[in-house]
Amino acid sequence: MGLNETPSANRIHIGFFGKRNSGKSSLVNAVTGQDLAVVSDVKGTTTDPVYKAMELLPLGPVMVIDTPGIDDEGTLGELRVKKSRQVLNKTDVAVLVIDSLVGKTREDEELIALFDEKNIHYIIVYNKADLLTQKSPEDEHALLVSAKTGYNIKELKEKIAALAVTEEPERKIVGDLINPLDFVVLVVPIDKAAPKGRLILPQQQTIRDILEAGAVAIVAKDTEFRETLENLGKKPKLVITDSQAFAKVSAETLKDILLTSFSILFARYKGNLEIAVNGVKALEYLQDGDTVLISEGCTHHRQCDDIGTVKLPRWIKNYTQKQLNFKFTSGTEFPYDLSEYKLIVHCGGCMLNEREMKYRYKHAVEQHVPMTNYGILISYIHGILKRSLAVFPHILAEIEK
Repeated sequence: MGLNETPSANRIHIGFFGKRNSGKSSLVNAVTGQDLAVVSDVKGTTTDPVYKAMELLPLGPVMVIDTPGIDDEGTLGELRVKKSRQVLNKTDVAVLVIDSLVGKTREDEELIALFDEKNIHYIIVYNKADLLTQKSPEDEHALLVSAKTGYNIKELKEKIAALAVTEEPERKIVGDLINPLDFVVLVVPIDKAAPKGRLILPQQQTIRDILEAGAVAIVAKDTEFRETLENLGKKPKLVITDSQAFAKVSAETLKDILLTSFSILFARYKGNLEIAVNGVKALEYLQDGDTVLISEGCTHHRQCDDIGTVKLPRWIKNYTQKQLNFKFTSGTEFPYDLSEYKLIVHCGGCMLNEREMKYRYKHAVEQHVPMTNYGILISYIHGILKRSLAVFPHILAEIEK
Protein backbone atom coordinates (compact mmCIF):
# COMPACT_ATOMS: atom_id res chain seq x y z
CA MET A 1 0.00 0.00 0.00
CA GLY A 2 1.30 3.44 -0.92
CA LEU A 3 1.18 6.41 1.45
CA ASN A 4 -1.54 8.01 -0.67
CA GLU A 5 -3.80 4.96 -0.87
CA THR A 6 -6.70 4.51 1.54
CA PRO A 7 -6.22 1.29 3.55
CA SER A 8 -9.05 -1.22 3.15
CA ALA A 9 -9.72 -1.02 6.90
CA ASN A 10 -10.46 2.71 6.56
CA ARG A 11 -12.90 2.32 3.67
CA ILE A 12 -16.69 2.27 4.05
CA HIS A 13 -17.69 -1.39 3.66
CA ILE A 14 -20.80 -1.86 1.51
CA GLY A 15 -22.23 -5.38 1.47
CA PHE A 16 -24.78 -6.69 -1.03
CA PHE A 17 -26.97 -9.44 0.47
CA GLY A 18 -29.94 -11.50 -0.64
CA LYS A 19 -31.11 -14.81 -2.03
CA ARG A 20 -29.58 -16.61 -4.98
CA ASN A 21 -30.58 -15.19 -8.36
CA SER A 22 -31.94 -11.98 -6.88
CA GLY A 23 -29.41 -10.17 -9.04
CA LYS A 24 -26.87 -9.17 -6.38
CA SER A 25 -23.85 -9.59 -8.62
CA SER A 26 -25.51 -7.80 -11.54
CA LEU A 27 -26.40 -4.95 -9.21
CA VAL A 28 -22.85 -4.76 -7.87
CA ASN A 29 -21.61 -4.45 -11.45
CA ALA A 30 -24.20 -1.77 -12.23
CA VAL A 31 -23.40 0.30 -9.11
CA THR A 32 -19.63 0.11 -9.58
CA GLY A 33 -19.71 0.46 -13.37
CA GLN A 34 -17.33 -2.51 -13.59
CA ASP A 35 -17.61 -6.24 -14.16
CA LEU A 36 -16.49 -7.08 -10.65
CA ALA A 37 -18.72 -10.09 -10.14
CA VAL A 38 -19.37 -13.11 -12.35
CA VAL A 39 -22.99 -13.09 -13.51
CA SER A 40 -25.00 -16.16 -14.52
CA ASP A 41 -28.58 -17.44 -14.59
CA VAL A 42 -27.38 -20.46 -12.60
CA LYS A 43 -28.23 -20.25 -8.90
CA GLY A 44 -25.24 -19.99 -6.58
CA THR A 45 -22.73 -18.55 -9.07
CA THR A 46 -21.16 -16.46 -6.29
CA THR A 47 -19.57 -19.05 -4.00
CA ASP A 48 -17.39 -16.81 -1.80
CA PRO A 49 -17.59 -13.14 -0.83
CA VAL A 50 -15.98 -10.97 -3.51
CA TYR A 51 -14.17 -7.83 -2.28
CA LYS A 52 -13.27 -4.83 -4.39
CA ALA A 53 -11.62 -1.63 -3.12
CA MET A 54 -12.57 1.33 -5.28
CA GLU A 55 -13.74 4.95 -5.42
CA LEU A 56 -17.53 5.22 -5.52
CA LEU A 57 -18.96 8.67 -6.18
CA PRO A 58 -20.38 10.56 -4.39
CA LEU A 59 -19.08 8.58 -1.39
CA GLY A 60 -15.33 8.23 -1.96
CA PRO A 61 -13.11 5.23 -1.08
CA VAL A 62 -15.20 2.13 -0.36
CA MET A 63 -14.94 -1.64 -0.13
CA VAL A 64 -17.74 -3.29 -2.13
CA ILE A 65 -18.63 -6.85 -1.10
CA ASP A 66 -20.72 -9.25 -3.16
CA THR A 67 -21.91 -12.18 -1.03
CA PRO A 68 -23.21 -15.70 -1.77
CA GLY A 69 -26.96 -16.28 -1.65
CA ILE A 70 -28.32 -16.46 1.88
CA ASP A 71 -30.58 -19.38 0.85
CA ASP A 72 -27.82 -21.66 -0.47
CA GLU A 73 -28.35 -25.38 0.15
CA GLY A 74 -26.37 -28.52 0.98
CA THR A 75 -23.17 -28.88 2.98
CA LEU A 76 -21.22 -26.45 0.79
CA GLY A 77 -24.21 -24.14 0.72
CA GLU A 78 -24.23 -23.93 4.52
CA LEU A 79 -20.58 -22.91 4.47
CA ARG A 80 -21.35 -20.20 1.92
CA VAL A 81 -24.22 -18.88 4.04
CA LYS A 82 -21.86 -18.80 7.02
CA LYS A 83 -19.39 -16.73 4.99
CA SER A 84 -22.16 -14.30 4.05
CA ARG A 85 -23.16 -13.89 7.70
CA GLN A 86 -19.52 -13.26 8.65
CA VAL A 87 -19.44 -10.35 6.21
CA LEU A 88 -22.15 -8.66 8.30
CA ASN A 89 -19.61 -8.18 11.10
CA LYS A 90 -17.64 -5.72 8.96
CA THR A 91 -20.47 -4.16 6.94
CA ASP A 92 -21.14 -0.41 7.39
CA VAL A 93 -23.97 -0.22 4.84
CA ALA A 94 -26.01 -3.23 3.69
CA VAL A 95 -27.95 -3.45 0.44
CA LEU A 96 -30.66 -6.13 0.59
CA VAL A 97 -31.41 -7.22 -2.98
CA ILE A 98 -34.84 -8.76 -3.59
CA ASP A 99 -36.16 -10.23 -6.82
CA SER A 100 -39.17 -8.06 -7.73
CA LEU A 101 -40.86 -11.03 -9.38
CA VAL A 102 -40.64 -13.07 -6.17
CA GLY A 103 -41.08 -10.46 -3.47
CA LYS A 104 -39.84 -10.42 0.11
CA THR A 105 -39.28 -13.87 1.62
CA ARG A 106 -38.55 -15.37 5.04
CA GLU A 107 -34.81 -15.27 4.31
CA ASP A 108 -35.04 -11.56 3.50
CA GLU A 109 -36.89 -10.89 6.76
CA GLU A 110 -34.18 -12.77 8.66
CA LEU A 111 -31.51 -10.58 7.06
CA ILE A 112 -33.42 -7.42 8.02
CA ALA A 113 -33.58 -8.70 11.61
CA LEU A 114 -29.81 -9.25 11.56
CA PHE A 115 -29.22 -5.74 10.18
CA ASP A 116 -31.26 -4.31 13.05
CA GLU A 117 -29.56 -6.52 15.63
CA LYS A 118 -26.11 -5.42 14.49
CA ASN A 119 -27.12 -1.75 14.03
CA ILE A 120 -26.21 -1.80 10.34
CA HIS A 121 -27.63 0.93 8.11
CA TYR A 122 -29.41 -0.74 5.21
CA ILE A 123 -31.53 -0.16 2.15
CA ILE A 124 -33.98 -2.60 0.58
CA VAL A 125 -33.72 -2.83 -3.20
CA TYR A 126 -36.18 -4.57 -5.51
CA ASN A 127 -34.22 -5.60 -8.58
CA LYS A 128 -35.39 -6.56 -12.10
CA ALA A 129 -37.74 -3.59 -12.48
CA ASP A 130 -37.44 -4.04 -16.26
CA LEU A 131 -39.54 -7.22 -15.96
CA LEU A 132 -42.41 -5.55 -14.10
CA THR A 133 -45.49 -4.02 -15.65
CA GLN A 134 -46.14 -1.81 -12.62
CA LYS A 135 -43.10 -0.01 -11.25
CA SER A 136 -43.76 0.37 -7.52
CA PRO A 137 -42.07 -1.71 -4.79
CA GLU A 138 -44.20 -3.46 -2.19
CA ASP A 139 -42.26 -1.62 0.53
CA GLU A 140 -42.65 2.18 0.45
CA HIS A 141 -39.20 2.62 2.00
CA ALA A 142 -37.54 0.43 -0.63
CA LEU A 143 -36.11 1.36 -4.01
CA LEU A 144 -37.05 -0.25 -7.29
CA VAL A 145 -34.08 -0.71 -9.64
CA SER A 146 -32.94 -2.56 -12.72
CA ALA A 147 -29.35 -3.73 -12.92
CA LYS A 148 -29.99 -4.55 -16.58
CA THR A 149 -31.24 -1.14 -17.77
CA GLY A 150 -29.65 1.08 -15.11
CA TYR A 151 -33.02 2.26 -13.83
CA ASN A 152 -32.60 4.10 -10.46
CA ILE A 153 -28.92 3.06 -10.13
CA LYS A 154 -27.87 6.68 -9.60
CA GLU A 155 -30.54 7.04 -6.91
CA LEU A 156 -29.29 3.86 -5.24
CA LYS A 157 -25.72 5.19 -5.08
CA GLU A 158 -26.98 8.44 -3.53
CA LYS A 159 -28.97 6.53 -0.90
CA ILE A 160 -25.92 4.39 -0.06
CA ALA A 161 -23.82 7.54 0.32
CA ALA A 162 -26.43 9.13 2.60
CA LEU A 163 -26.51 6.04 4.85
CA ALA A 164 -22.71 5.95 5.07
CA VAL A 165 -22.41 9.50 6.38
CA THR A 166 -21.52 9.57 10.08
CA GLU A 167 -21.66 12.50 12.48
CA GLU A 168 -18.91 11.05 14.65
CA PRO A 169 -15.69 13.12 14.64
CA GLU A 170 -12.81 11.57 12.72
CA ARG A 171 -10.54 9.74 15.12
CA LYS A 172 -6.78 10.10 15.07
CA ILE A 173 -4.15 7.43 15.60
CA VAL A 174 -1.81 9.83 17.38
CA GLY A 175 -2.46 13.29 15.94
CA ASP A 176 -4.57 14.45 18.89
CA LEU A 177 -1.81 13.55 21.37
CA ILE A 178 0.87 15.80 19.86
CA ASN A 179 1.36 19.42 18.85
CA PRO A 180 2.83 21.00 15.71
CA LEU A 181 6.64 20.68 15.54
CA ASP A 182 6.76 18.05 18.30
CA PHE A 183 9.34 15.34 17.69
CA VAL A 184 7.90 11.82 17.62
CA VAL A 185 10.32 8.89 17.39
CA LEU A 186 9.06 5.66 15.84
CA VAL A 187 11.03 2.50 16.60
CA VAL A 188 10.77 0.04 13.72
CA PRO A 189 12.74 -3.23 13.94
CA ILE A 190 13.94 -4.57 10.60
CA ASP A 191 14.08 -8.32 11.17
CA LYS A 192 13.14 -11.49 9.28
CA ALA A 193 9.44 -10.76 9.74
CA ALA A 194 9.68 -7.25 8.24
CA PRO A 195 8.45 -7.06 4.63
CA LYS A 196 11.03 -6.33 1.97
CA GLY A 197 11.28 -2.75 0.77
CA ARG A 198 8.43 -1.21 2.77
CA LEU A 199 7.04 -0.41 6.19
CA ILE A 200 4.03 -2.28 7.51
CA LEU A 201 0.61 -0.62 7.42
CA PRO A 202 0.33 0.68 11.02
CA GLN A 203 3.76 2.29 10.71
CA GLN A 204 2.76 3.99 7.44
CA GLN A 205 -0.53 5.22 8.88
CA THR A 206 1.08 6.54 12.05
CA ILE A 207 3.72 8.46 10.11
CA ARG A 208 0.99 10.00 7.94
CA ASP A 209 -1.02 11.00 11.02
CA ILE A 210 2.03 12.63 12.61
CA LEU A 211 2.75 14.61 9.44
CA GLU A 212 -0.87 15.75 9.17
CA ALA A 213 -0.63 17.04 12.75
CA GLY A 214 2.32 19.23 11.70
CA ALA A 215 4.73 17.29 13.92
CA VAL A 216 8.05 15.68 12.96
CA ALA A 217 8.31 11.90 12.53
CA ILE A 218 11.74 10.36 13.16
CA VAL A 219 12.07 6.67 12.29
CA ALA A 220 14.84 4.48 13.67
CA LYS A 221 15.56 0.78 14.08
CA ASP A 222 15.65 -0.56 17.63
CA THR A 223 19.39 -1.14 17.25
CA GLU A 224 20.00 2.57 16.53
CA PHE A 225 17.37 3.99 18.89
CA ARG A 226 19.66 5.03 21.75
CA GLU A 227 22.07 6.87 19.44
CA THR A 228 19.14 8.52 17.69
CA LEU A 229 17.86 9.95 20.99
CA GLU A 230 21.32 11.16 21.96
CA ASN A 231 21.79 13.02 18.66
CA LEU A 232 18.36 14.60 18.29
CA GLY A 233 19.24 17.83 20.08
CA LYS A 234 15.64 18.08 21.26
CA LYS A 235 13.65 15.87 23.61
CA PRO A 236 10.87 14.04 21.75
CA LYS A 237 7.29 14.42 22.92
CA LEU A 238 6.55 10.73 22.34
CA VAL A 239 8.24 7.45 21.45
CA ILE A 240 6.18 4.82 19.62
CA THR A 241 7.66 1.36 19.37
CA ASP A 242 6.92 -1.98 17.84
CA SER A 243 5.61 -4.07 20.74
CA GLN A 244 8.33 -6.68 20.32
CA ALA A 245 10.97 -4.09 21.25
CA PHE A 246 9.06 -2.71 24.26
CA ALA A 247 11.51 -3.82 26.98
CA LYS A 248 14.65 -2.54 25.21
CA VAL A 249 13.09 0.76 24.13
CA SER A 250 11.61 1.40 27.59
CA ALA A 251 15.02 0.89 29.20
CA GLU A 252 16.61 3.38 26.79
CA THR A 253 13.90 6.06 27.00
CA LEU A 254 14.09 8.70 29.74
CA LYS A 255 11.23 8.46 32.24
CA ASP A 256 9.94 11.94 31.39
CA ILE A 257 9.38 10.97 27.73
CA LEU A 258 6.01 9.42 26.90
CA LEU A 259 6.21 5.89 25.52
CA THR A 260 3.62 3.64 23.88
CA SER A 261 3.31 1.13 21.01
CA PHE A 262 1.67 0.95 17.61
CA SER A 263 -0.57 -1.85 18.88
CA ILE A 264 -1.85 0.21 21.82
CA LEU A 265 -2.49 3.22 19.60
CA PHE A 266 -4.52 1.04 17.23
CA ALA A 267 -6.53 -0.43 20.10
CA ARG A 268 -7.67 3.10 20.88
CA TYR A 269 -8.12 3.95 17.20
CA LYS A 270 -10.46 0.97 16.77
CA GLY A 271 -12.34 1.82 19.96
CA ASN A 272 -11.29 -1.14 22.12
CA LEU A 273 -8.52 0.11 24.41
CA GLU A 274 -10.42 0.02 27.72
CA ILE A 275 -11.63 -3.56 27.17
CA ALA A 276 -8.14 -4.68 26.15
CA VAL A 277 -6.54 -3.11 29.24
CA ASN A 278 -9.02 -4.84 31.54
CA GLY A 279 -8.64 -8.14 29.69
CA VAL A 280 -4.89 -8.47 30.24
CA LYS A 281 -5.46 -9.07 33.97
CA ALA A 282 -6.67 -12.57 33.07
CA LEU A 283 -3.00 -13.57 32.77
CA GLU A 284 -2.91 -13.76 36.56
CA TYR A 285 -5.66 -16.39 36.69
CA LEU A 286 -4.58 -18.83 33.98
CA GLN A 287 -4.21 -22.43 35.12
CA ASP A 288 -2.54 -25.57 33.76
CA GLY A 289 -4.51 -26.89 30.80
CA ASP A 290 -6.23 -23.57 29.96
CA THR A 291 -6.45 -22.57 26.30
CA VAL A 292 -5.40 -19.16 24.97
CA LEU A 293 -6.53 -17.95 21.53
CA ILE A 294 -4.08 -15.75 19.61
CA SER A 295 -5.77 -14.01 16.69
CA GLU A 296 -4.30 -11.93 13.87
CA GLY A 297 -6.29 -9.85 11.42
CA CYS A 298 -3.89 -10.43 8.53
CA THR A 299 -2.56 -13.55 6.82
CA HIS A 300 1.15 -12.79 6.47
CA HIS A 301 3.68 -15.56 5.90
CA ARG A 302 4.83 -17.05 9.21
CA GLN A 303 8.50 -16.68 10.08
CA CYS A 304 10.62 -18.95 12.28
CA ASP A 305 10.30 -16.55 15.24
CA ASP A 306 6.82 -15.26 14.45
CA ILE A 307 5.35 -12.98 17.11
CA GLY A 308 1.88 -14.53 17.11
CA THR A 309 2.71 -18.23 16.99
CA VAL A 310 6.14 -18.30 18.67
CA LYS A 311 7.06 -15.24 20.75
CA LEU A 312 3.72 -14.57 22.44
CA PRO A 313 3.18 -18.20 23.56
CA ARG A 314 6.75 -18.24 24.91
CA TRP A 315 6.34 -14.97 26.82
CA ILE A 316 2.96 -16.02 28.23
CA LYS A 317 4.29 -19.39 29.39
CA ASN A 318 7.35 -17.81 30.98
CA TYR A 319 5.24 -15.23 32.79
CA THR A 320 2.50 -17.56 34.06
CA GLN A 321 4.70 -20.63 34.60
CA LYS A 322 1.67 -22.72 33.53
CA GLN A 323 1.27 -25.49 30.98
CA LEU A 324 -1.09 -23.81 28.53
CA ASN A 325 -2.64 -24.72 25.21
CA PHE A 326 -2.60 -22.23 22.34
CA LYS A 327 -4.84 -21.95 19.31
CA PHE A 328 -4.42 -19.51 16.42
CA THR A 329 -6.63 -17.77 13.88
CA SER A 330 -5.79 -15.28 11.14
CA GLY A 331 -7.50 -13.10 8.57
CA THR A 332 -11.29 -13.11 8.56
CA GLU A 333 -11.56 -16.25 10.71
CA PHE A 334 -12.72 -15.71 14.29
CA PRO A 335 -14.57 -18.39 16.29
CA TYR A 336 -18.24 -17.93 17.06
CA ASP A 337 -18.07 -20.13 20.16
CA LEU A 338 -15.37 -18.79 22.49
CA SER A 339 -16.25 -20.91 25.52
CA GLU A 340 -13.06 -23.01 25.40
CA TYR A 341 -10.77 -19.99 25.78
CA LYS A 342 -9.64 -18.39 29.05
CA LEU A 343 -7.97 -15.48 27.25
CA ILE A 344 -7.91 -14.01 23.74
CA VAL A 345 -4.89 -12.02 22.55
CA HIS A 346 -5.53 -10.05 19.35
CA CYS A 347 -3.23 -8.02 17.11
CA GLY A 348 -3.79 -4.29 16.67
CA GLY A 349 -6.23 -5.03 13.83
CA CYS A 350 -4.78 -2.64 11.25
CA MET A 351 -6.15 -4.83 8.43
CA LEU A 352 -9.67 -5.02 9.92
CA ASN A 353 -12.16 -2.20 9.89
CA GLU A 354 -13.50 -0.65 13.09
CA ARG A 355 -16.82 -2.49 12.93
CA GLU A 356 -15.11 -5.90 12.64
CA MET A 357 -12.82 -5.18 15.60
CA LYS A 358 -15.68 -3.91 17.74
CA TYR A 359 -17.67 -7.04 16.87
CA ARG A 360 -14.83 -9.30 18.02
CA TYR A 361 -14.40 -7.51 21.34
CA LYS A 362 -18.16 -7.31 21.90
CA HIS A 363 -18.46 -11.01 21.09
CA ALA A 364 -15.81 -11.83 23.70
CA VAL A 365 -17.46 -9.61 26.32
CA GLU A 366 -20.86 -11.23 25.72
CA GLN A 367 -19.33 -14.67 26.25
CA HIS A 368 -17.39 -13.47 29.33
CA VAL A 369 -13.98 -14.22 27.79
CA PRO A 370 -11.20 -11.70 28.61
CA MET A 371 -9.62 -10.19 25.50
CA THR A 372 -6.53 -8.04 25.13
CA ASN A 373 -4.04 -7.15 22.42
CA TYR A 374 -0.39 -7.74 21.63
CA GLY A 375 1.04 -4.43 22.84
CA ILE A 376 -0.89 -4.34 26.10
CA LEU A 377 0.02 -7.93 26.94
CA ILE A 378 3.71 -7.45 26.13
CA SER A 379 3.97 -4.23 28.16
CA TYR A 380 2.13 -5.90 31.06
CA ILE A 381 4.47 -8.89 31.05
CA HIS A 382 7.51 -6.57 31.04
CA GLY A 383 6.08 -4.46 33.87
CA ILE A 384 5.67 -1.28 31.83
CA LEU A 385 1.91 -1.22 31.17
CA LYS A 386 1.34 1.91 33.25
CA ARG A 387 4.14 3.70 31.46
CA SER A 388 2.78 2.69 28.05
CA LEU A 389 -0.65 4.07 29.01
CA ALA A 390 0.58 7.38 30.48
CA VAL A 391 -0.24 9.03 27.16
CA PHE A 392 -3.92 8.28 28.00
CA PRO A 393 -4.36 9.74 31.53
CA HIS A 394 -8.04 8.79 31.86
CA ILE A 395 -7.30 5.11 31.22
CA LEU A 396 -4.23 5.17 33.45
CA ALA A 397 -6.37 6.63 36.25
CA GLU A 398 -8.79 3.72 35.95
CA ILE A 399 -6.15 1.01 36.38
CA GLU A 400 -4.53 2.87 39.28
CA LYS A 401 -7.76 2.90 41.31
